[in-house]
Amino acid sequence: MEFSKVGNGQFAILIIGTALFLIIPVFIAILWTIRKKEKITTILVGAATFLLFALILEKPIQNVLVFPTQMGLADHTISRFINARPILWAIIVGLFPGVFEETGRLIAFKTVLKKRKNREASISYGIGHGGFEIILILGLTYITYISYAVMINAGTFQTIVDQVLAQAPDQADQVYAIADQLAAYSFGDFAINIVERFFALLFHIGASILVFYACREKKHFWLYPLAIVLHTMMDGILALTMVDVISLSPWILEGIVGVFGSLTFLGSYLLLYKKDENKIQNLSKGDK
Repeated sequence: MEFSKVGNGQFAILIIGTALFLIIPVFIAILWTIRKKEKITTILVGAATFLLFALILEKPIQNVLVFPTQMGLADHTISRFINARPILWAIIVGLFPGVFEETGRLIAFKTVLKKRKNREASISYGIGHGGFEIILILGLTYITYISYAVMINAGTFQTIVDQVLAQAPDQADQVYAIADQLAAYSFGDFAINIVERFFALLFHIGASILVFYACREKKHFWLYPLAIVLHTMMDGILALTMVDVISLSPWILEGIVGVFGSLTFLGSYLLLYKKDENKIQNLSKGDK
C-alpha cells in the first residue's frame, strides 16, 4: 500500500510541537520552584506518582479488564459484557483514571509528602503530575510521529504496518489512520492539542489542591472523592464520544475539558488555596 507523503508544513508543526511539549513543562517547573522557593522533589514526586499509578498500575489493569486483546490476551466474559454496553464502557474508561490518579495523589500526600504542609506543595505536585503527562502524551508521541513521517516519505512505513498485522491485526486500522492523519496534519490539530493540555494541566493542579486539603484536614476528606468524581466525569464524557454515544466536534470536546479544568482549578484555588493562605503558612513553619 502507498501512503500519502508528509509535507514540509506538517514536519514543521511536528518539530515545533515536540520542542514545546518537551520544554514548556520543564520551564514551568523550574520557574515555579525559583519564584516560590519550592522543593523540586515535590514536582518529581508528582511526575513519579503519575507514572506509577496511571501507566504502570492503571493501564495494564484496565487493558486486562476492558481491552484484553491489546495485551495479547483472549477476550473474556467481563470484557465482552463491558464492550457490548457503550455507556458502561465509557463510565469504566473514565473511572479508571479518576480512581487511580486521585488515589495516587492521596497516597503521595499521605506518605512521601506528608511533611510538606505548605500550600505551595499542592501546586508543585500538580505541575509534576500534569507536566509529565504532557511530556509523555504529546512530547514523546510527536517524536514517534516524526519517525513515522520520515518512514512514510522514505517508503518504509509498510514495515510498521506488517508488524502490527502480524502481532495485533485488530489495531491495523489505527496505524492506517495515523498515516492519513500525518499527511493532513494542520495547525488546527496542533492548536487543539495545545488547548487540551493547557486545561488538562489546570485540572491536575486543581485536583492536586483538592486532594492536598483532603489529606491535611479530616473535615475536608470529602474533597478526595470529589476529585475522583470530577476526573471520572471529564474522561467519561470524552469516552462517550469514542463509542458514538454522543457526537461532538473536537473544539466542543476541548471546551468541555476547558470547563472542567477551569472550574476545578479556580474553585480549589479560590475556595481552598487562597482562602486558607495564613493557616497553611503557619503550619508550614515547623517544616521549614
